[in-house]
Amino acid sequence: MSTPQEISSEIAESEDTFPLIQLQQVSRNDRDTVLLNEIDLSIYPGQRIALTGPSGSGKTLLLRSLAMLDPIQAGQVLWQGETVQPVDYPRYRSQVIYLHQRPALVEATVEENLQLPFTMQVHQDKAFDQARIVAMLELLGRDETFLAKQQRELSGGESQLIALLRVLQLDPAVLLLDEPTAALDQATSMHVEALIDNWYSQNSSQRSIVWVSHNEEQTERVSNTFLSMNNGQLTGDQHG
Repeated sequence: MSTPQEISSEIAESEDTFPLIQLQQVSRNDRDTVLLNEIDLSIYPGQRIALTGPSGSGKTLLLRSLAMLDPIQAGQVLWQGETVQPVDYPRYRSQVIYLHQRPALVEATVEENLQLPFTMQVHQDKAFDQARIVAMLELLGRDETFLAKQQRELSGGESQLIALLRVLQLDPAVLLLDEPTAALDQATSMHVEALIDNWYSQNSSQRSIVWVSHNEEQTERVSNTFLSMNNGQLTGDQHG
């Protein structure tokens, strides 16, 4: 079985690319419990990584550490070869976006929730594109009337869909997905996979995805790199 470092080396050699993100000896403990154990990982443009492992193994914490949302106690995170400093966090997080399992929406219409990110300074160079969102909704089996729905009218699964659209429209370089189809039925899950694949394919040479899933068939469909967490340790093998 290849180590994550060997996997990254193989991809770098085959695609002649430079990693977007590098974790170097990243660790975190909670008293006597090791949460992340000296993680070394490089994420390259074009990678679609499936991250699997038992509950409590550190998958979500790894994603949040990649997004610089949770502190690390040792090691460092590099973006395009440069250490990410606190002053860089807003710009970094605009390029490396984590989609939470339980998304938070404001009490407003779906469209207003989708427009919200563009009020933030870090995204002011972008603009809300309703036509693009409508095209994405069509891939999800919805139409333009869905934009007028109120947040309080949405099911848990529909809220996940809106949170996903809100992230995809920002076109991050690295998309971190924490079980994005967990609250969805099989048919809607397949629509989500198609939407994400469509988004990725539009600029696959510049984009990467890390997808946490407990569904083995899904990981085979959505990924070209396979990693596993267990007791805060990262292992993996490359398929395809």
